[in-house]
Order: sequence, then C-alpha cells, then structure tokens
Amino acid sequence: MSASAGRSAAETIPSAPDLGPSSPDGGAPWRDTTLPAAERVADLLGRMTLAEKVAQLYSVWVGVSRSGDEVVPFQHELAPSAYEWPDVIRDGLGQFTRPFGTAPTDPLDGAKALARLQADVTSTGRFGIPAVVHEECLTGFMSWGATVFPTPLAWGASFDPDLVEEMAHRVGAQMRQLGVHQGLAPVLDVTRDARWGRTEETIGEDPYLVATVGTAYVKGLERAGIIATLKHFAGYSGSRGARNFGPVSAGPRELADVYLPPFEMALREGGARSVMHSYAEIDGVPAAAHTELLTTLLRDTWGFEGTVVADYFGVSFLEMLHHLTDDRGRAAGLALAAGVDVELPSIRCFGGPLIEAIQRGDVAESLVDRAATRVLLQKAEIGLLDPDWSPIPVLEVDDHAPVVDLDPPADRALARTLAEESVVLLANDGALPLRPGARVALVGPQADTSDAMLGCYTFPRHVANQHPTYPAGVPVPTLLSALTDADVTVTHAPGCGVDTDDRSGFAAAVAAARDADVVVAVLGDRSALFGMGTSGEGCDAPDLALPGLQGELLEELLATGTPVVLVLLAGRPYALGAYADRLAASVQAFFPGEEGGPAVARVLTGAVNPSGRLPVSVPASPHSSVTYLGPELSHKSNVSSVDPTPAYAFGHGLSYTSFEWSAEDQGERLDWPTDGSVSVSVTVRNAGDRAGAEVVQLYLHDAVAQVTRPVIRLIGYARVALEAGQERRVTFTVPADLCAFTGLDSRRVVEPGDVELRLAASSTDVRHTVAARLTGPLRAVDHRRALRPGVTVSP
Repeated sequence: MSASAGRSAAETIPSAPDLGPSSPDGGAPWRDTTLPAAERVADLLGRMTLAEKVAQLYSVWVGVSRSGDEVVPFQHELAPSAYEWPDVIRDGLGQFTRPFGTAPTDPLDGAKALARLQADVTSTGRFGIPAVVHEECLTGFMSWGATVFPTPLAWGASFDPDLVEEMAHRVGAQMRQLGVHQGLAPVLDVTRDARWGRTEETIGEDPYLVATVGTAYVKGLERAGIIATLKHFAGYSGSRGARNFGPVSAGPRELADVYLPPFEMALREGGARSVMHSYAEIDGVPAAAHTELLTTLLRDTWGFEGTVVADYFGVSFLEMLHHLTDDRGRAAGLALAAGVDVELPSIRCFGGPLIEAIQRGDVAESLVDRAATRVLLQKAEIGLLDPDWSPIPVLEVDDHAPVVDLDPPADRALARTLAEESVVLLANDGALPLRPGARVALVGPQADTSDAMLGCYTFPRHVANQHPTYPAGVPVPTLLSALTDADVTVTHAPGCGVDTDDRSGFAAAVAAARDADVVVAVLGDRSALFGMGTSGEGCDAPDLALPGLQGELLEELLATGTPVVLVLLAGRPYALGAYADRLAASVQAFFPGEEGGPAVARVLTGAVNPSGRLPVSVPASPHSSVTYLGPELSHKSNVSSVDPTPAYAFGHGLSYTSFEWSAEDQGERLDWPTDGSVSVSVTVRNAGDRAGAEVVQLYLHDAVAQVTRPVIRLIGYARVALEAGQERRVTFTVPADLCAFTGLDSRRVVEPGDVELRLAASSTDVRHTVAARLTGPLRAVDHRRALRPGVTVSP
C-alpha cells in the first residue's frame, strides 16, 4: 500500500546546520571501519538505550497529507499529519519513507531536502547514524520526472531477463545518485487469478518465468548499489476470490512449489538483501506474524541475513484487520517475534507502544536487539556507520550541481525496446501490419490517453494525478499521436470511456469504422488505487469481461463488416473467446510505459516485428480465470460442464515472419539418473523474409507421481533473435533437480519414473517431445538444488 499526496519534503523539513555526522564517541570500535561489521554493531548496540535501539526499527514519512480523498484507505488514519520533528528523531531513525515518491519534487531540490533531513538525523541523535532511504521502483524510480518503464507483466511478456536486468540497473543508478539506498521491488507474486487487481504488478502465472525475470531485476538493482526488496512474501496473489487482502488457502505443496521458488532464486542467485512480508493470511496466520515463514524458512533454512521490512502498515493490520491482538505494542511484539525487523512506512507500533509493551513485560527486549542488529549490520554494509559517510552523491559535485535528468535519451530508448519486445500479437489474418496509406478508424477509450500506458505503481498514476497543476514530468505519447506520424490516414473517435455507462460516442465511432479500410479498436484498463480504476492495487474485478461498455462497443464495430484489429492496453488479460474468430487481428500490451504508444504503433505498422509471448493465459470466458499450471482435472474434462480452455495459452505469441523447428532423433527414450542431467536440442530457422525473434520454451510433463502434478510446467526458455534465413541451435542441459516436487511427506523429491521434455512455442504448441525415464532411487533435494537448466544458443 502506498500514499499519493502531500507537500514535497523541501517544503516541510527544517534545515540543519551541516551534513556531517556527529558522535560523542567518535573513536569507539563501532566507528572503526577496519573491524568486522559484527564487532562494530555489537559494540554500538551495547551503548544504546532501549529507545535508541527501537528508533532503528521504524521509518518516518514526511510530507504525507491527511486531507480529503488524497490517500488510500487507512493511510489517512494511520499516517501522522505532522511530526514533532526534533522529538521524533531524538533517539535516531531507521528509515525515511519515499522523500521523492510522495509528491512532485524537482530531483535536485529533493536531493537537497533529503540532505537536510539526514543532517537533522545525524546532528540530533547521540550516535549520528543516518537513516536508510527507501523508494518504490516497480516501473522505474517512482519519482517526478523519472523514466516510466513497462509494468512487470510486460517484463514477463518479453521473456528477456537480460534486458530487464539492464533496466533495473539504470533505475538503481538513478536512485543511488540521489541518496536512496533501498528499492521496494520486485514483486515476485505468481498470478493465480487474473481478477486480482495487482495482476499488473506480477510477472506472470508461471513460477519459473517469475523467478528468472524477477532475479534479473534483483541483479540489476543490487549491481547499482540499491538494496532490492522482494515482495510480497508470500502467497499474497492466492487470495480467495482474487480479492485484495483476502485470506489465502494455499496448502504446503502449493506454497512450496508455486509461490516460494521465485523468492528462492532471487535470494540465492540475485543476492537480494531485503524481504517484505505480505498482507496475506495463510491458513489463518498473517504473514507479519508468521514465524515459520519469516524465521524458520527464510532465515534458518534459506540462510537469509538481510532485513525483513513490513508492507506498509502491515504491523498495524495485525491489530486492525486480522485481530490477533487489540494492542499496538503487542502487535509489534508479534511481528518482531515472527521476524519482522522494520515497521514501514511510519511510526505506529514500533515506537512508544513497543517500548511500553517491553516495560510491561509483554515483549522481550531481546527481540528488539535481534532486529536492531540486523538493521545496523545492513547500515554498516552500505556505509552508514562510517565516519566519512557522504549523504547524497549528486550533491558531491559542487554546491551548484547541474539539473538532474532522470529521463535521459538512453533510458527512454531502453524503455521503448522493452515495450516493443513485450507486445504480443495474439492473432492475425493478414490485417497486420497496416497497409501503407490505409484509412484507419482509431476507436476506443485508450487510443488518445497517456493513462493507457501506465500502471498503478507509476509516478503519474500513483502520485501526480493528485497534483493536476503540476506538469506531467515525462512525456507519454498516446497511440493516436504515434500513429499520426505513420504512413496511414487516421480518423479518431473514442466511442466510450473505460468504465463509464455513456453510449453517446458509439454513433461517431461506428460511422468512422464504416468509412475506414480497417478499424483499430484500442481498449483496456485505467490503473488506480483501491477501486478508483479498473486495474491496480485494490481494483479487483468480479469477472474478466472488458470493463464498462467496451465489449458492447467492440460488438458494434464488428457488426460494421470493416476488419477490426483489437489492441488491448491493460493490466490483466480479458476474456476474448466471444471475439476471437471475428477479429482480423489481436494485440496485447500490458501497460507498456512511457514509450508504449510508439512501441505499439511500430508493431501495428510493421516497423517492429512482434516477439512478445503471453506471461498469462487469455481466458475464453469472463467467468473462467485459470492458469495453465494445473493438474489434469483443472483442465477440460468430461466430469465438468465448465470448459476452462483459454482463448490464448501461456507462452503464445505470433510474428510477422515464420520459424521452422527441427530436432535430432534422440532415440525411443533417454535414461536420466535422478542425480544426473540430460541434454535436449532444437534448431530454429527463420523461414521468412524479415528478422524476428522466437522464444523456445521447455516444459516438463510428469506422467505419474505420488501427488497430483501440473500437466506441464515451464522449466526453461531461450529468446532467440534470427535474421531472415538464419538458423540457431538451442540446447538445454537439464538437471534432474528440475523434476523435483513436494511429495507426500512434505520433502521435495526427485521420483523415478517416466517423464517427457517438451520443446514448444507455447504451453499448447509443442514442437518436439523427448521421452525420458528417471532412474535410480528416490532422491530428496532441498533449497540448494539446481534451479534452472543450462542454456546455450549457437551463434
């Protein structure tokens, strides 16, 4: 949860006399950078009072307003309208909450204000320890004027972890130069029901895709020196009825085999240094009080040594929403005991109420010591305990630093490339690319609005829309403006709103369609928070029908007889079964960011050959939200009258060129030791007349197992760029560990028996099957197992 209002930090924070830290014990061991961090922190902790230790465990959110409807539910009650500034930092401070991401602020002015904030903290507290600064960064640094990259569902559609890692590195570099230390991203929740409003924040419905793309993001952010925060740990996306904050009924196998693998990979391979607990309650236990999750699994088993931070007000919700206690101090104690180290975004439970609970004997002070040790170790790691700490890198140049450009041409170019790679061509009967000179009726509520490109966790939609007098910060071209520059003649008619009941624009839209060679119907979502949009946090949907009157508008456009190309700019998939056979073409883009308009236009006109693949299934029926990742009885069967077969399957995507696949005969069956590996290969040739990219996907089918298993599941993929006529060979070396699942006794095992490796262009478009038999004893594996295959692509 996040807020979206208030004055800038520069307007609310008093200035301080200098930027340097002050300390009464400057020569103490904790100041000695030659000593191990653990020794320094132990020395420092021994000098601190209880209040000083507790102060390291909370954040302050300066500049948040409590007025009117500017903040989302609960935040106006929970966030202080003002702080008694000297008092709140008297004992030190753990974190600052979003000094750049709360209100529109010029980045250089924001950096100077942050320097004053840090100066206040270091000059007021006895030990002069700066605060960690955190910001949101799901679609870029969520600050005014910063590049808005595509939303995570678009990352998944790209199937391009390397590009996502480069994006994250640039995002981290922007944040680091302004004095930010921690980024609250990526989201590693696995989509289970697309009606959930936060589907747009997820990477997809497959754990392996989420794990690999999410880990790439972590690597990029950490490489830039920013602490990546994995969220939301864990199971949050599995809520009953796809309702935000809804209880989660996942059993231990679903938790272990679906929800947890992305976190495992991001910690092991990505090196993430922070984890955020989710708002979910799993089988009656809220994550913020879930000792087995936050301590037994995360720390004792996986060996995580970083910090666990609360999702915003998650500690308070133990009292307010989950009702595990009726006391703030005891809520703090429950969270600390479970393994939460830092209360975000502001002081409510971890301050005075926690101290009072300790003094009453309700909470052990040792829990504070444990959490403070973790926080201070992380501060030592990033240099905040060092005598020569420097607050804001961009201010080190001189007192008159140049204007800070958070949206440079190179970052916009990267945003466009990622957007282009994420556009999925679902269907095409030859209507695309648009013919040069064609008369195009551009119809629909998403055709001429920048909002169509932007997800909920972008600065323009999350914050700036509450400040309409401010300039936009970054240009976000619409699809109409992008197509105006193309070699087509465009007539525009909105037709209707995204979710209104006004039909007055239908007639003009239908008239434009009748006079055109082709209709491009641009439909989809408007992102927002908590019911104020059709997608985003708290904007859950009762079904997957197109919002508002958009489905009716599409029906009337189809009735004209003019070929209709559907373009969906949305935060989730929508049911297309009723339209699939009548559309001339369908294009799906998931909130593609500031360069999304030009990216989609270039796909429509053929300047870009589409290469995106679906990270989520597109349902046929609005009442059937299922993922491909299920056992046989979750798919079409003769024991149910409901057919959940999607209109377009996970992994599906077309191109303007054609690809031919060929594989060598590997015999009747491969023998595959339960502790060994096998290799499978396929050669892909671009048989068309233009360059393109194919995504080779590797799936596992486990024929018989001791518990029900998904019919197939993704265990590898390779994005392969090919010039016209070029061919490349893709080889997967697959360790048997990738066949592991959680068995009857709750151990993860590799079980002997017959399996198939399926080389495919989507989860339903299998090109080659390799039969194998796992041989040898049943083998138990743990979190140290191999998590991905080796992949080589010939030059």
